[in-house]
Amino acid sequence: MKAQNETELTEFIILGFQSLKKVRHLLFIGFFITYLFTMLWNAFIITMTIVDQNLRTPMYFFLDNLSFLDICYTSTTIPQMLAHLLSDRNTIPYISCLLQVYFFFSFVGIECLLLAVMAFDRYIAICNPLRYTLIISKDICLQLAIACWVGGFLNSVVHTTFAFQLPFCGDNQIDAFYCDIPPLLKLSCGDTSFNQILLLSIGIFIAWTPLVCILLSYIYIFLTVLKMQSGEGRQKAFSTCSSHIIVVLLYYGSGIFTYSTSNSSYTSDHSKLIPVIYSVLTPLLNPIIYTLRNKDVKNAWKNIIRKYKPPLASKSCYYYICYF
Repeated sequence: MKAQNETELTEFIILGFQSLKKVRHLLFIGFFITYLFTMLWNAFIITMTIVDQNLRTPMYFFLDNLSFLDICYTSTTIPQMLAHLLSDRNTIPYISCLLQVYFFFSFVGIECLLLAVMAFDRYIAICNPLRYTLIISKDICLQLAIACWVGGFLNSVVHTTFAFQLPFCGDNQIDAFYCDIPPLLKLSCGDTSFNQILLLSIGIFIAWTPLVCILLSYIYIFLTVLKMQSGEGRQKAFSTCSSHIIVVLLYYGSGIFTYSTSNSSYTSDHSKLIPVIYSVLTPLLNPIIYTLRNKDVKNAWKNIIRKYKPPLASKSCYYYICYF
């Protein structure tokens, strides 16, 4: 039986950027363009690996998974945020909030695991190249990818289940621009200590353990590269790892800041910019970082242009790509 001060919530109010209502249309345009380019860039990577057989390698298989993940990742938050920017009623149904938390946390966990797998792939390619095709076979790639996705979804089941079993006592204003567990815990009138311990303990497995694996992989890679006598070999090894390192720093840097300060940082509009970087800009920057100076992807794009013989109007794009 419910306590007198405990109410049955049917919806939550997403406060978002309340102090920025005067520029909400500009924010809408900015987030819409960001979302559009995120979809296009990640779809571009997936298309390239499907069309060009030279990109059907383990590294690009995992990159495909990361691109598809980023499409799903941004689609859980940005469409709702865009709708709220154009509306005066920023509410979300209880069940929709639950689903958003579930899928968002799933994709967060999957990306942590996937980044660790990609670091392992680079470790084998550089530190043990003669056995690379034996260790990183198609079956192993598929099994590792499935393990990442299953692990992320199972992690989210635990967090979501216990978070939405908490009692909520009237206050339904979520001080963020999407449903997330830290601001939800602040709304509960029950004891959230178990949920805090759960976030910490499972976070060690789903976030910190992959980060340690990434760091160890790059320590061994760095030591192996230092032993290389060929300057060209060193440059090639560093170029294949630099994109992944930047993505890891961007993702973990913004993610750690977001959740390590979640108890105090969800109260100002300035602090909400960090979750924006974490959940909006990172999925946009990932494909750009991986393709901007990637010779394999650029060669694949040139081959497609040559194959389909674009009209004269498109040749300027071709020469632009060749120049870079």
